[in-house]
Amino acid sequence: MELSVVVSTLNDRERLLSCLDALTERTPSSTEVIVVNGPSSDGTTGVVRDRGDVDVLVEISERNSSVSRNAGLEVATGEIVAFLDGEYAIEHSWYPAIDEAMAGATDVVTGPVTGSPASGDRQSPQQVAGRSVTHVHGGNVAFERSVLEALNGFDEYLEEASERDCAHRLAGLEYEVSWDAAMAARREIGTDGGEPIDVGRSASELRSDGGRADPDWGATYRSLSYRLAKNYGLRPSVLARTVGSALGEAAAGVRRLAAGEATPTGWVSDGTAVVTNVTRGLWDGVRARYGDRSSRRNPNGIAERHDRAVRVYDWR
Repeated sequence: MELSVVVSTLNDRERLLSCLDALTERTPSSTEVIVVNGPSSDGTTGVVRDRGDVDVLVEISERNSSVSRNAGLEVATGEIVAFLDGEYAIEHSWYPAIDEAMAGATDVVTGPVTGSPASGDRQSPQQVAGRSVTHVHGGNVAFERSVLEALNGFDEYLEEASERDCAHRLAGLEYEVSWDAAMAARREIGTDGGEPIDVGRSASELRSDGGRADPDWGATYRSLSYRLAKNYGLRPSVLARTVGSALGEAAAGVRRLAAGEATPTGWVSDGTAVVTNVTRGLWDGVRARYGDRSSRRNPNGIAERHDRAVRVYDWR
């Protein structure tokens, strides 16, 4: 198996070093390791350049996980391309799990990440507008290259949660997605810190995690409404799904108000942000749907631009 691993990092040098150490120790020497950095200001560039186990370092200037993944994909040469967040260190079973999955009929394989609520237990497919969607963990997933080419990479309109959009498009193209507990990674350093918000998750999921910073509800619902409108159009089930999720969060906000855990001003502000961003997301999603009427549904993908990298260090 010719494997390329795209590692995305942003101001997380210590975790990145643990991630790279694990990749060196637990994957074959033939594995191509690509670090996409930026825009970091913690000396990441220097420590990566001093290592001998990184094949390519790509510097970008945008704080966008989709741009980071596409920038890595542009320079990757493996027949299998894995995406790994720099805060995660892979387990010993990670590489064999990918190898076994790809030797079978699997097109995409994803696995759990200890310490990441976005991973959790095995995720059952969800039915969305008659389509069976299996979600992937964006920071721990491997694709056959041909699948990524068919998808046109990740949608760069989405600064976060592009893996959620990717899952809908994979289902639309009828690719098989498998979840393998052996394809495991973990947060090795600082696991007791706050977990970053995954704006792709539903309001109920975000409410149930606990112990994290308040999410940006505007970004959450803009992302949700955009990807649903883009992939399914403005059908009643899409509107019902979006509005139902927003109403559920509004009700939870009322309960927080009653418990003294929120302020009326904050509740109104969040509600205004949700309404504004749902409207914008639906509009932009419809535009994107008609901007790319093919089954891949990605007018903002890897083929649309080639100026992501500020600088590339290639030691291959």
